[in-house]
Formats: sequence, C-alpha cells, structure tokens
Amino acid sequence: MTEPRSIVSYQVEQVQNYGSVKVKLAQLLQSRGVTRNRLSTLTGVKYAIIDRYYKAERVEMADLDFLAKVCYVLDCKIEDVLEYDFSENAP
Repeated sequence: MTEPRSIVSYQVEQVQNYGSVKVKLAQLLQSRGVTRNRLSTLTGVKYAIIDRYYKAERVEMADLDFLAKVCYVLDCKIEDVLEYDFSENAP
C-alpha cells in the first residue's frame, strides 16, 4: 500500500501540485448529440447551471445531485463527466 500524499505543507517555499478535476460535459453532450437546452429539459436543471458546467467556468465545487441527474439521463458514468488530471511535471 502506498503512503497517502499530503496537500498541506508547512514550508512556505514549496507548493506541491495535487492535480485538478476537469469537467467534460461539453465533449459528452457533443458526442451524444444532446444540446444544453435539451439536457435542461430532461434533468429539470436550470440552463444557467448546465451552461456553467458546459463551459467549465466557476465550477469550484461539484453538485452531486446535478452530476447524478446527468449520469442518469445520459446513461453514462461519472468518469464521462469528470476527469482527475495529475501531472508530475506541472508547477
């Protein structure tokens, strides 16, 4: 078993890269031929919220209810909507 990595550092001079989560809703909708408007109708979620995820703008916290609705309506997995990206070389 590997030792868990810490994202907390008590040394000011070094900041570690812990990766990021990318929202892939735009690619998913395009591959399925579903518009944001149609997804709004199917999920009952406001267009503005879908648009924010679609553009991957101002998504700092994931709304699990929204993601569950998307996965249910599009019959997909969470990995189709979100992707964890960790690159050792990133600053």
